[in-house]
Amino acid sequence: MKNIFGKKDQPITSYEEFWKWFEINEKKFYKIVQEAENVESQFFEVLTEKLQELREGFFFLTGMSDATHAEIIFTADGNVKNIVFVEELVSAAPKIENWIFSAFKPALDINNIGVRMDDYKFDKNNISFYAIDHKYHPDEVDIVAVYHEYKAEDHDLIATGISIFLDNYLGELEYISNIDNLSVSSLEDATEELIPISKLKDFLIWREKEFVEKYEGFRYDSDSDNFQNLSAELENGKKLLAIVDASLLEWDAKASHPWILSIQIPYVGEPETGLPDDATYLYLNDIEDAIMSQLKDTDGYLNVARQTADDSREIYFACREFRKPSKVLDQITKKYSDRTDIDFEIFKDKYWRTFERFHIG
Repeated sequence: MKNIFGKKDQPITSYEEFWKWFEINEKKFYKIVQEAENVESQFFEVLTEKLQELREGFFFLTGMSDATHAEIIFTADGNVKNIVFVEELVSAAPKIENWIFSAFKPALDINNIGVRMDDYKFDKNNISFYAIDHKYHPDEVDIVAVYHEYKAEDHDLIATGISIFLDNYLGELEYISNIDNLSVSSLEDATEELIPISKLKDFLIWREKEFVEKYEGFRYDSDSDNFQNLSAELENGKKLLAIVDASLLEWDAKASHPWILSIQIPYVGEPETGLPDDATYLYLNDIEDAIMSQLKDTDGYLNVARQTADDSREIYFACREFRKPSKVLDQITKKYSDRTDIDFEIFKDKYWRTFERFHIG
């Protein structure tokens, strides 16, 4: 039967296996991309299936880079925790004649960018910007994009168009890394002098250089910190317990660790309280200890708080960067997958607003 029907492909489980599979099929894929026929069914769907076998969160664009080279641009589609894996995938790519493999959408010449969505066009001629300066949050890069043809009833559509334009203008990784907040406004509602959008890249380079110089080399040792135990009652009557590094919450250099790692570990709690029993509590602590053994404070990963409530343990780190936390949590998630479905996310929050609920007084 195997000889008649052939053997079904084994699932892809490593970068090496993915690229071996791609090399086997590359001539067929090249012809499909070059001729631009049946690209969706014979290339996009096939490649997507194999990438999902490897891991969820890989996206890609493809086309002819020039007359003889097909290109695939792999992207995390804005999800920070997948960035490091996109980089690893591309780094593992072999040299294949007539193929180019790239990580993340590159920055494009602003003169060549024109995004169309419904009846709207977004280009350098109808978008301006200004930055909001925050007295108590001076390191925040808060950008207001002013769209000259703004209509309030189409705000969401316009905001999406602006985001796509900036993604192409700045490049995917720079867009994710260098803008903390982005809002969209009309000409009438602008509160500062407008700057041509073509100047945004230079502005962000200057702000990033200033930020790096200010916080270069900052390290923190929490050995002598003051930790506080908190408790509360939820609206459903169940209990919440939290442990917070109170010293860290008063630290005046929070922005040096701008990436927040939020980990959620579900468990089956006691019906009345929502808290874990003794055995489960020890198991949750084992997971947290495994994470902390790899994400150390002196290396730039600060365990700020944890809370346990309503069948979920949540652990929070503030991090100098996001690549190592992504790798560590990916490993931890797999290690404990037989008993619990650990989930995590990574996002930027320079002034740790995430932890405001833990402040006392």
